[in-house]
Amino acid sequence: MLNLNKLGSSGRVKGFTSQYAIYIVLVLLVVGITIYNPSFLSIDSLRNILIQSSTRAIIALGVAFILITAGTDLSAGRIVGLTAVVSASMLQTATYANRFFPDLPQLQLFIPIVLAIIVGLLCGLINGIVVAKLHVPPFIATLGTMVAVYGLNSMYFDMDPNNSQPIGGLRKDFTHIGSGSIGSGQYSVPYIVLIAIFVAFIVWVIFNYTKLGKNMYAIGGNVQAAKVSGINVAKYLIYIYMIAGALYGLAGVLEASRTGGATNNYGNMYELDAIAACVVGGVSTTGGIGTVPGVMVGVLIFTIINYGLTFIGISPYWQLIVKGLIIVAAVAFDMRKYAAKK
Repeated sequence: MLNLNKLGSSGRVKGFTSQYAIYIVLVLLVVGITIYNPSFLSIDSLRNILIQSSTRAIIALGVAFILITAGTDLSAGRIVGLTAVVSASMLQTATYANRFFPDLPQLQLFIPIVLAIIVGLLCGLINGIVVAKLHVPPFIATLGTMVAVYGLNSMYFDMDPNNSQPIGGLRKDFTHIGSGSIGSGQYSVPYIVLIAIFVAFIVWVIFNYTKLGKNMYAIGGNVQAAKVSGINVAKYLIYIYMIAGALYGLAGVLEASRTGGATNNYGNMYELDAIAACVVGGVSTTGGIGTVPGVMVGVLIFTIINYGLTFIGISPYWQLIVKGLIIVAAVAFDMRKYAAKK
């Protein structure tokens, strides 16, 4: 932690700006959009931003596990799509005309949800084994998984009698998870937001108070030093990729529940948004650095860019330009800090 008291006035300002840059950017975004259109700062807007951020935050938390170990995960979005399709395909109403499994009995709600999370976990297990045991670079390993998972999902989605039709007619008890809330009126709190907060809390505990978290940071900081200190790097990498996969699986379930359907293209490019949110949120591209609050703020920044600029009528193309500039600036800032430490 930077000690601002030991610096001069200009140094304190510079140190404060460096330490809290991500939060300053978030405040400036909100203030700027609100000045342009004061109605942006409303309870309804806040609820919409939080709802849209919820599944993205869970994906980003999964990606953060990988980035902190100095890896990357390009398969996150396709795993989200696969698990969304798996859960949705088994949770259609009995009266829906185009059921994915016409003869499937009505299952207990938790069965398809748990199954989808296990599917995500298994995808993460494959990533972990390829990276940790076969020593394939994470970029290549997860790129291969991304392509394979999309192919597998497309084959599953194209089975008779579905034949690549969008999966709809989902049960109300399932969609209620994504659309329901505690309380009534505009001050109600959506279930999906509460789930994201709970997941963030669990991940924060893992990062800060568990042996897994301690070893994760050690591996990302210096993998050779971690090996010398007795850490079983391969084992912990596999654990980390499995946890990330399970989080992608949960995000896929929630995305299907929130939207009331699923297709094999769900989750497309979500991994890039997640990686960008992590980097903007202070997760170092060189490994060993990252916090849960930073990741959550990074997700909020990109959601506010998408929602806020749409709210004030800015072209989606400008949104992409703004997001791209923020990503490049965040990485450049991160690399500058890394070079200064060396």
